[in-house]
Amino acid sequence: MQKEITFTLNGKVQHSTVNNNRRLVDFIRDDLKLTGTKEGCSVGECGACTVIVDKSAVCSCLLFAVQIDGLELVTVEGLEEAGGLSMLQQKFIEHGAVQCGFCTPGMLMSSYALLLKNPNPSVDDVKTALAGNLCRCTGYKQIISAVLDTK
Repeated sequence: MQKEITFTLNGKVQHSTVNNNRRLVDFIRDDLKLTGTKEGCSVGECGACTVIVDKSAVCSCLLFAVQIDGLELVTVEGLEEAGGLSMLQQKFIEHGAVQCGFCTPGMLMSSYALLLKNPNPSVDDVKTALAGNLCRCTGYKQIISAVLDTK
């Protein structure tokens, strides 16, 4: 069964027809052709597929696309500012928080969601916000430093 949905994607209103059982991660990557969002575990454990839905970080592998009807969706591509990197993305680069890059989109989105709600987070705030994101390369120190440097 299919449903018409209307949502805001990275600041622009979109209309799509989706199957009721289409996962949001598949809709983003395959239908919208936004491949910055990665799929790691498919069960909401790794955070690689994190996107922002109505200003909250969510694992897109755990939602159906129909669930974003009427909502605002921000993907990692939506972090772009004036055709370039956002300050958060730039800080990730400056602090060496980008290594293999697979977890980076999810880390950026979880960090962005934190900064939307708390522009002056503590170390513990950042650790809590990133608790659902796994990284095997950086050891998290560089990521935490990057987020804290956006203050």
